[in-house]
Amino acid sequence: MSFRILTVCTGNICRSPLAEQLLRRELAGIEGVTVASAGTVALVGHGMTPEAQTISTRLGATDASAHVARLLTEQFIAESDLVLGLAREHRRAVVELVPAATRRTFTLREFGRLAASVTDADLDASVSPFAGPVEAGLSSAACIASNLKIAVQAAASLRGVVEPLESPDDADVIDPYGQPVAVYEESTAQLVPALQATVSLLARAAQLTQAHR
Repeated sequence: MSFRILTVCTGNICRSPLAEQLLRRELAGIEGVTVASAGTVALVGHGMTPEAQTISTRLGATDASAHVARLLTEQFIAESDLVLGLAREHRRAVVELVPAATRRTFTLREFGRLAASVTDADLDASVSPFAGPVEAGLSSAACIASNLKIAVQAAASLRGVVEPLESPDDADVIDPYGQPVAVYEESTAQLVPALQATVSLLARAAQLTQAHR
Protein backbone atom coordinates (compact mmCIF):
# COMPACT_ATOMS: atom_id res chain seq x y z
CA MET A 1 0.00 0.00 0.00
CA SER A 2 1.34 3.43 -0.92
CA PHE A 3 0.40 7.07 -0.50
CA ARG A 4 0.22 8.75 -3.89
CA ILE A 5 0.56 12.47 -4.55
CA LEU A 6 -0.32 14.07 -7.89
CA THR A 7 0.70 17.62 -8.81
CA VAL A 8 -1.18 19.34 -11.63
CA CYS A 9 -0.58 22.42 -13.77
CA THR A 10 -1.37 23.36 -17.36
CA GLY A 11 1.37 22.12 -19.66
CA ASN A 12 3.16 19.85 -17.16
CA ILE A 13 6.51 21.34 -18.13
CA CYS A 14 7.11 24.02 -15.46
CA ARG A 15 5.25 24.19 -12.17
CA SER A 16 3.86 20.70 -11.59
CA PRO A 17 7.05 18.80 -12.47
CA LEU A 18 9.07 21.15 -10.27
CA ALA A 19 6.68 20.48 -7.38
CA GLU A 20 6.73 16.75 -8.17
CA GLN A 21 10.50 16.50 -8.14
CA LEU A 22 10.98 18.55 -5.00
CA LEU A 23 8.27 16.62 -3.14
CA ARG A 24 9.82 13.34 -4.20
CA ARG A 25 13.21 14.49 -2.94
CA GLU A 26 11.90 15.75 0.40
CA LEU A 27 9.65 12.74 1.05
CA ALA A 28 12.15 10.09 -0.03
CA GLY A 29 12.65 8.98 3.56
CA ILE A 30 8.97 8.09 4.06
CA GLU A 31 8.20 4.54 3.09
CA GLY A 32 5.59 4.00 0.39
CA VAL A 33 5.16 7.61 -0.80
CA THR A 34 5.06 8.14 -4.58
CA VAL A 35 4.77 11.44 -6.45
CA ALA A 36 3.70 12.10 -10.05
CA SER A 37 2.50 15.05 -12.12
CA ALA A 38 0.24 15.81 -15.08
CA GLY A 39 -1.12 18.75 -17.06
CA THR A 40 -4.68 19.78 -17.88
CA VAL A 41 -3.59 20.59 -21.46
CA ALA A 42 -0.20 18.95 -21.28
CA LEU A 43 2.47 19.34 -23.93
CA VAL A 44 2.59 15.55 -24.04
CA GLY A 45 6.05 14.11 -24.54
CA HIS A 46 7.89 17.37 -23.85
CA GLY A 47 10.50 17.83 -21.15
CA MET A 48 10.65 20.63 -18.63
CA THR A 49 11.53 24.08 -19.88
CA PRO A 50 15.25 24.81 -19.48
CA GLU A 51 14.49 27.45 -16.86
CA ALA A 52 12.38 25.10 -14.73
CA GLN A 53 14.91 22.31 -15.12
CA THR A 54 17.72 24.57 -13.95
CA ILE A 55 15.75 25.62 -10.87
CA SER A 56 14.81 22.04 -10.05
CA THR A 57 18.42 20.91 -10.25
CA ARG A 58 19.61 23.88 -8.22
CA LEU A 59 17.14 22.98 -5.46
CA GLY A 60 18.46 19.44 -5.25
CA ALA A 61 16.26 17.36 -7.54
CA THR A 62 18.15 14.75 -9.54
CA ASP A 63 15.52 13.75 -12.11
CA ALA A 64 14.65 17.02 -13.87
CA SER A 65 16.11 15.97 -17.21
CA ALA A 66 14.07 12.74 -17.24
CA HIS A 67 10.66 14.42 -17.04
CA VAL A 68 8.16 13.75 -19.82
CA ALA A 69 4.87 15.68 -19.80
CA ARG A 70 1.62 13.74 -19.63
CA LEU A 71 -2.07 14.60 -19.79
CA LEU A 72 -4.26 14.60 -16.69
CA THR A 73 -6.77 11.73 -16.71
CA GLU A 74 -9.55 10.50 -14.45
CA GLN A 75 -7.45 7.43 -13.65
CA PHE A 76 -4.51 9.48 -12.41
CA ILE A 77 -6.84 11.40 -10.09
CA ALA A 78 -8.68 8.31 -8.86
CA GLU A 79 -5.39 6.63 -7.98
CA SER A 80 -4.11 9.63 -5.98
CA ASP A 81 -4.52 10.25 -2.26
CA LEU A 82 -3.55 13.93 -2.44
CA VAL A 83 -3.96 16.10 -5.54
CA LEU A 84 -2.22 19.47 -5.58
CA GLY A 85 -3.11 21.92 -8.34
CA LEU A 86 -0.67 24.73 -8.88
CA ALA A 87 -3.57 27.16 -9.37
CA ARG A 88 -7.31 27.30 -8.79
CA GLU A 89 -8.03 26.43 -12.41
CA HIS A 90 -6.18 23.15 -11.97
CA ARG A 91 -8.03 22.29 -8.77
CA ARG A 92 -11.29 23.02 -10.58
CA ALA A 93 -10.32 20.85 -13.56
CA VAL A 94 -9.50 17.92 -11.25
CA VAL A 95 -12.82 18.14 -9.41
CA GLU A 96 -14.75 18.44 -12.67
CA LEU A 97 -13.16 15.22 -13.88
CA VAL A 98 -13.59 13.35 -10.59
CA PRO A 99 -16.06 15.06 -8.22
CA ALA A 100 -15.36 12.45 -5.53
CA ALA A 101 -11.80 13.83 -5.25
CA THR A 102 -12.96 17.16 -3.80
CA ARG A 103 -11.86 16.43 -0.24
CA ARG A 104 -8.34 15.47 -1.30
CA THR A 105 -7.81 18.14 -3.95
CA PHE A 106 -6.29 21.54 -3.16
CA THR A 107 -4.05 24.13 -4.68
CA LEU A 108 -0.52 23.65 -3.38
CA ARG A 109 -0.51 27.01 -1.63
CA GLU A 110 -3.94 26.32 -0.12
CA PHE A 111 -2.80 22.97 1.24
CA GLY A 112 0.39 24.50 2.59
CA ARG A 113 -1.60 27.02 4.63
CA LEU A 114 -3.96 24.35 5.95
CA ALA A 115 -1.13 21.93 6.70
CA ALA A 116 0.69 24.55 8.74
CA SER A 117 -2.43 24.95 10.90
CA VAL A 118 -2.76 21.26 11.81
CA THR A 119 -1.39 20.97 15.36
CA ASP A 120 0.60 18.04 16.67
CA ALA A 121 -2.21 17.38 19.15
CA ASP A 122 -4.79 17.25 16.36
CA LEU A 123 -2.60 14.98 14.31
CA ASP A 124 -1.76 12.67 17.21
CA ALA A 125 -5.43 12.29 18.08
CA SER A 126 -6.24 11.51 14.46
CA VAL A 127 -3.54 9.00 13.65
CA SER A 128 -3.12 7.09 16.90
CA PRO A 129 -5.95 4.61 16.16
CA PHE A 130 -3.79 3.29 13.31
CA ALA A 131 -1.03 2.14 15.64
CA GLY A 132 -2.83 -1.15 16.27
CA PRO A 133 -2.70 -2.58 12.72
CA VAL A 134 1.10 -2.51 12.77
CA GLU A 135 1.05 -4.92 15.68
CA ALA A 136 -1.66 -6.91 13.92
CA GLY A 137 0.68 -7.67 11.04
CA LEU A 138 0.04 -4.92 8.49
CA SER A 139 3.13 -3.55 6.79
CA SER A 140 4.59 -0.31 8.07
CA ALA A 141 4.00 1.21 4.61
CA ALA A 142 0.29 0.43 4.87
CA CYS A 143 0.06 2.05 8.28
CA ILE A 144 2.04 5.10 7.17
CA ALA A 145 -0.22 5.48 4.12
CA SER A 146 -3.29 5.32 6.36
CA ASN A 147 -1.93 8.01 8.63
CA LEU A 148 -0.94 10.26 5.74
CA LYS A 149 -4.51 10.03 4.44
CA ILE A 150 -5.74 11.02 7.89
CA ALA A 151 -3.36 13.99 7.82
CA VAL A 152 -4.89 15.12 4.52
CA GLN A 153 -8.35 14.83 6.07
CA ALA A 154 -7.20 16.86 9.05
CA ALA A 155 -6.02 19.62 6.73
CA ALA A 156 -9.24 19.47 4.70
CA SER A 157 -11.29 19.88 7.87
CA LEU A 158 -9.71 23.32 8.34
CA ARG A 159 -11.20 24.69 5.14
CA GLY A 160 -13.36 27.61 6.21
CA VAL A 161 -11.66 27.68 9.62
CA VAL A 162 -8.23 29.04 8.74
CA GLU A 163 -8.18 32.79 8.19
CA PRO A 164 -9.07 33.52 4.54
CA LEU A 165 -6.51 34.77 2.06
CA GLU A 166 -6.19 38.49 1.49
CA SER A 167 -6.64 37.83 -2.23
CA PRO A 168 -7.90 34.68 -4.01
CA ASP A 169 -4.84 34.98 -6.25
CA ASP A 170 -2.71 34.05 -3.24
CA ALA A 171 -3.93 30.46 -3.69
CA ASP A 172 -2.10 30.23 -7.01
CA VAL A 173 1.50 29.75 -8.08
CA ILE A 174 1.97 32.04 -11.05
CA ASP A 175 2.63 30.52 -14.46
CA PRO A 176 6.15 31.34 -15.66
CA TYR A 177 5.89 29.68 -19.08
CA GLY A 178 7.21 31.97 -21.78
CA GLN A 179 8.22 34.58 -19.22
CA PRO A 180 11.65 35.91 -18.18
CA VAL A 181 13.78 34.04 -15.66
CA ALA A 182 12.71 36.51 -12.98
CA VAL A 183 9.13 35.23 -13.26
CA TYR A 184 10.36 31.65 -12.87
CA GLU A 185 12.09 32.73 -9.68
CA GLU A 186 8.94 34.46 -8.43
CA SER A 187 6.89 31.35 -9.19
CA THR A 188 9.41 29.21 -7.31
CA ALA A 189 9.33 31.57 -4.34
CA GLN A 190 5.56 31.02 -4.11
CA LEU A 191 5.83 27.26 -4.55
CA VAL A 192 8.60 26.35 -2.12
CA PRO A 193 7.10 27.54 1.21
CA ALA A 194 3.83 25.71 0.49
CA LEU A 195 5.77 22.62 -0.44
CA GLN A 196 7.78 22.79 2.78
CA ALA A 197 4.61 23.05 4.87
CA THR A 198 3.16 20.07 3.00
CA VAL A 199 6.27 17.99 3.63
CA SER A 200 6.28 18.98 7.30
CA LEU A 201 2.72 17.75 7.85
CA LEU A 202 3.28 14.45 6.08
CA ALA A 203 6.57 13.88 7.89
CA ARG A 204 4.89 14.50 11.26
CA ALA A 205 2.17 11.97 10.41
CA ALA A 206 4.75 9.39 9.37
CA GLN A 207 6.78 9.94 12.54
CA LEU A 208 3.71 9.40 14.67
CA THR A 209 3.19 6.06 12.96
CA GLN A 210 6.67 4.99 14.05
CA ALA A 211 6.18 6.39 17.57
CA HIS A 212 3.04 4.28 18.09
CA ARG A 213 4.60 1.02 16.94
